[in-house]
Amino acid sequence: MSDASPADFTRDLVRWSETLAGIARTGLGFTQNLYERERYEEVLHVAADIKAAADDALEVRREQDHFVQEWMESIGEGVPGYVTPKVAIGAIVGNDDGEILLVKRPDSGVWLYPTGWADVGYSASEVVVKEVREETGIECEPTHLLGVVDGQRMGFSRFGMYMLLFHCRATGGSLQGHPLETAGIGWFGRDSLPEPTAGANWWGPIAFAAISGAVGAASFDPPRDNVWRGNPQSSL
Repeated sequence: MSDASPADFTRDLVRWSETLAGIARTGLGFTQNLYERERYEEVLHVAADIKAAADDALEVRREQDHFVQEWMESIGEGVPGYVTPKVAIGAIVGNDDGEILLVKRPDSGVWLYPTGWADVGYSASEVVVKEVREETGIECEPTHLLGVVDGQRMGFSRFGMYMLLFHCRATGGSLQGHPLETAGIGWFGRDSLPEPTAGANWWGPIAFAAISGAVGAASFDPPRDNVWRGNPQSSL
């Protein structure tokens, strides 16, 4: 008997739907064959039905047609149409007092380290510097990559997303929150994190170890034994 919870199954539904949609959108971005386009569009509708079922389980009511339209509008041609996970950047910024820089999100009221989507034209470390400055007013220097996190696998993203998590050292500036992107900012010690702080159970030990000077190898999500049910040998 499986030990999976209803929440785990719902998360699987979301992953399956996004994977099917990604395959179909990539196919639509490359094929010129009308028959193939019709088949890929049919796969999109199946993926949307799966995602709608997941939303029903989460009591988030969105219709199947909403997902199909959203996916269709994002299709490019050729290489730009190849669907890959979005990339986000996270910044663990520490100061000389061993504190971490956190931001309160205005939409959810949740505290988290500064984050942002990777921007075209910037390297990942440049995005870190830019996001921290824009969100908090603090100047920082990235020192090393802490890890690569699969957001969908960790459960904090409902679509394919990788986060590159950097450790940074504060070098200057002053606390000045962005009026649209933050509802609060501050420095917090290991034992005085604000409530609610998102995901501190998994990133807290890594973050404060880095802030205290411990430098280890970058972490990543290990491969699953069974990426897909019914095909234990597959790693694709």
